[in-house]
Amino acid sequence: MRQNLIYCLLSLPILAMVAWFYLDKRKIKQRELKRIRLRAQPLPPEYLHILQTEFPLYLRLPNELQSKLAGHIQVFLDEKDIVGRNDFEINDTVRVLIAAQACLLILNRPGNYYPGFRSILVYPETYVASSTRIEGMLHITGTSTRAGESWHRGPVILAWDHVLQGARDSRDGHNVVMHEFAHKLDEENAAMDGLPLLPTAAQYQQWSQVLNAEFSVQQQKWADGEDDVIDSYGATSPAEFFAVVTETFFEKPHQLEHHHPKLYEQFKQCYLLDPKQWSAAKH
Repeated sequence: MRQNLIYCLLSLPILAMVAWFYLDKRKIKQRELKRIRLRAQPLPPEYLHILQTEFPLYLRLPNELQSKLAGHIQVFLDEKDIVGRNDFEINDTVRVLIAAQACLLILNRPGNYYPGFRSILVYPETYVASSTRIEGMLHITGTSTRAGESWHRGPVILAWDHVLQGARDSRDGHNVVMHEFAHKLDEENAAMDGLPLLPTAAQYQQWSQVLNAEFSVQQQKWADGEDDVIDSYGATSPAEFFAVVTETFFEKPHQLEHHHPKLYEQFKQCYLLDPKQWSAAKH
C-alpha cells in the first residue's frame, strides 16, 4: 500500500507535465487559428486610408505585399497593447502607423509577432529618460532625451512625433519604429548583440563574417569623421549597427546596395525582402 502511494505521488509531477504540454499545445493551435482568421479579414477602410495618406512606403509595395502587411497589422494590433504616456491619446492613426512600420520587418520572416513582450508605450514627443553608465567602480546616473528605446524582455517606448516623421518620410534612412523593433528581433536570439534569428542555419557563418567586417569599417569611419549612407550611430555597438542598417535597408536600399553590396545581400536574406525593387513596383 505504501509502495503504491509512493508511485502515485511520483507520477503526479509527470501527469502535470503531460497536462501542461497538451494545454499549451492547444493554446498555440487556438492562437494560430485566430491569427489565420485575422489575416484573412479585410483591413478596415479607415485603416487603409491612414496607410495611403501617411505611409508612402506602403504605396510602393507590390499588391501581394500590401495584402500581407494588412494581415500582419490585424494580428499585431490584436496581440500588442499600445498605451499613451503624458496624457497622449491613442487613436487609429497611432495604432496603425506603429503596427505597419513594425510589421514591415516581419513581412516575410518566419516568426511569432515579436514574442516576449506585449506593451508599447507612446509619448507625444521626445521624452526624458534616466540613464546609468559604469566607469570602473563608479555608477554614474543622469538623464537623456530619447525618441525611442527597447527594453530587453520589456516594452518598446516611442515618441509619437518621431513615429509620424518616420512614416511620412520613408527615404531619409531614419525610422524609430523600425529601429526599436529591430532590437526586438535581435533579442529573440537570447541577447541584443546584432545577431537575430536567421531563416536558415547555413546563413550564420556568412552573416558573422560580413557584419563583423562592415562594423569595423563603420567604427573606423566614425573615428575619422567620415560620412556614410549608414548613420554613424550604428558604429556604437553591434546591436545598434543591426538596428541602424535595418533602417537604411528599408529606406535607402539603392544607396546601401551600391556602397555595401555584401551587407545589403545579408539583410535581404535576413528579411527575405528586396526593397530596392519596390520603387518600380507600381510603375
